[in-house]
Amino acid sequence: MQEFALTFRPALNTLRAIYLRELSAYFLTPLAYVFIAIFLIALGAFTFEIGRFFETNQADLSPFFLFHPWLWLVFLPAVAMRLWADEARGGTLELLLSLPAPTWSLVVGKFLAAWTVAGAALAMTAPMWISVNWLGAPDNAAIALGYLMSFLMAGGYLAIACAISAAAGSQVVAFVLSVAVGFIFTAAGLPIVGTALGPGMADMLASFSLLTHFEAAQRGVLELRSVAFYLGFIGLWLSLNAIWVSARKGG
Repeated sequence: MQEFALTFRPALNTLRAIYLRELSAYFLTPLAYVFIAIFLIALGAFTFEIGRFFETNQADLSPFFLFHPWLWLVFLPAVAMRLWADEARGGTLELLLSLPAPTWSLVVGKFLAAWTVAGAALAMTAPMWISVNWLGAPDNAAIALGYLMSFLMAGGYLAIACAISAAAGSQVVAFVLSVAVGFIFTAAGLPIVGTALGPGMADMLASFSLLTHFEAAQRGVLELRSVAFYLGFIGLWLSLNAIWVSARKGG
């Protein structure tokens, strides 16, 4: 047990150092601020103009949550595309991989920094929640669930982008591929896919869709299998991230 603690503590220290390093890189440059500002503007525009928030005459955030998957799909790859591709371009990847720490600590540290930025953007939409409480008596438990599942879903999109950033080696390529892969795991839950492929195949594909597992939360229903799916999905892509980074280290 003592030997485990001695080997695990340096990994946690490295994770913390990488997390703080990446978080500083986000907030000491315009990147995080630009992302948060554009995300809030886009979400507001979609909610009020397309979702017709005030025309529903209901004190809930259904039109607000409706657009989260699609905005995460586009914006989050822009946040994560630099995490590993920038290291490769700047020639600092070899130095980073030479640290006496397991690869997973580097991967998780970078991912958590990007997830924190996404969480900050989501937290800044709190005035919407306050507004519906001022306008009526919404189901706050359902709204809280929507926020939680949106945050987990954001982690899924970020995990994809982090892994592809490690494999691509170019920010532009990483962004395009991340959006493409994210779209596949989103569109798999669309009704049009079920119409084209038939019920059996459609249900199987929908079970792997980030969109499908968010829809229950939009109805205010907590499904533990959806929570498990998001956590497993994040874990899978972070594992791929670690494998691809280790391949670079081996090469």
